[in-house]
Amino acid sequence: MTRESDLISALRRFATDPAARGLLDDAAVVEAGGERLVFTHDMLVEGVHFLPDDPPEDVAWKLLAVNLSDLAGKGARPLAVLLGYCLAQADEWDARFVEGLGRALRAFDIALLGGDTVAAPAGASRSLGMTAIGAAESVVPSRSGAAPGDVLWLTGTIGDAGAGLAIARGRDGPAALLERYRAPMPRVEAGQRLAPLVTAMMDVSDGVLIDARRLADASQVAAVIELDRLPLSQAYLDFAGEDRAARLAAATAGDDYELLFTAPHEHAAEILALSDGIGLPISRIGLIQAGSGLRLVDAGQDVPLPRRLGFEHAR
Repeated sequence: MTRESDLISALRRFATDPAARGLLDDAAVVEAGGERLVFTHDMLVEGVHFLPDDPPEDVAWKLLAVNLSDLAGKGARPLAVLLGYCLAQADEWDARFVEGLGRALRAFDIALLGGDTVAAPAGASRSLGMTAIGAAESVVPSRSGAAPGDVLWLTGTIGDAGAGLAIARGRDGPAALLERYRAPMPRVEAGQRLAPLVTAMMDVSDGVLIDARRLADASQVAAVIELDRLPLSQAYLDFAGEDRAARLAAATAGDDYELLFTAPHEHAAEILALSDGIGLPISRIGLIQAGSGLRLVDAGQDVPLPRRLGFEHAR
């Protein structure tokens, strides 16, 4: 097994409980006492998800944020987290991480309930894990509900975190983009407000193109993305340009943690009103058709898919 998707496919034969959603989703949904509890687990690995010289406080924020983003994609209200922490013989780093995690927990009003701590061999990369628990008031959108004729939407802007990573690695650029990479903001309120309106929803962690294909595959439909409709910030345009290459770079970059979702045409006015009400841009970026896979269109013309659609773990 060389790829993340291969391992997940192999594990599906064990994930037979309905709560697992066939491992096609970002989270598990457990019915308990008339309430829907949503569970998710995400990890950060040094050198893969964060750079060795990223501030520990920001790594702590990001660990919490990426887990809350999965809950946001299910329309869930965050309740609590469990932490898995790897001690790597660096007391100052650990202390700064703890301070940063405390600030993040207070910012999102989340309880830390426990977890586990292990020690790593000298020189090993840090590995951090977190399980987040949330509660859903009504429907819990999956990746698998999109239907032909639905509109494909995206919150916020994309590409900013990918540009921020380039800046963290030494390229000149604005602090606003670096902030999007180091301190992503999970769209928790938007997810809860959107959940009753959508047919499918997930967060964008690995890139819009690869995540749109995952949504399409789970729903057994085709996704069409209009490259010229992808929402880009002015900071990103100033940094990367406005040509097709810059848009493709934004579409394949990870770490944006925006919400990608589908909804029927008749909900468009309500979605746009919600966007205005919470002060978060929500953009139509394509549509869902019968068929399978992913199509990319720019100014009405089909564009070949890039060789790399986004980030996927591989050996």
